Amino acid sequence: MIDIGAKIKGLRLKLGLTQEELGARTELSKGFISQLERNLTSPSIATLADILEALGTDLASFFAAGEANEKVGFTPDDMFEKTDDELGSSILWLVPNAQKNALEPILVTIRPGGSTLEDDPHEGEEFGYVLSGSIVLVIGERRLKLHKGCSFCFKPTETHYLMNPAKREAKVIWVSTPPSF
Repeated sequence: MIDIGAKIKGLRLKLGLTQEELGARTELSKGFISQLERNLTSPSIATLADILEALGTDLASFFAAGEANEKVGFTPDDMFEKTDDELGSSILWLVPNAQKNALEPILVTIRPGGSTLEDDPHEGEEFGYVLSGSIVLVIGERRLKLHKGCSFCFKPTETHYLMNPAKREAKVIWVSTPPSF
């Protein structure tokens, strides 16, 4: 939840204004500005719009800026893993709720002889980096063998998936845009 009073105070101080100066610019009392900054009163939408205009911003920017406080670092406790024993692979979603983002990073672990689920063609791009082992990237009829330290990037215009024909487990960071996993 956004702390309107604290954000207004922060904008006011950033501009070097006193409560009295902000009140004068908005035809509001210093007392009202003080109460507003301490969340002791709530402004009408029109009053808030006037205050924000005096502070050099608008309603949309004021409330969108709250997204800067969105969580950007994640621990293993935030991540979700799905194992598919039939395919012999697992997917670890590295960013929770990534489907709301423009891209979706995952960590794919493929056991020897395993594969990922076939993904149908879609808009966007796919990127991957082989962390360990070796894999075969299948795009339509093409097969590309990639070892540790190799990467791939392609537009997914054909069915595609990863497989591990080797005798060692493989790990791949895979990023899809838009999210599709």
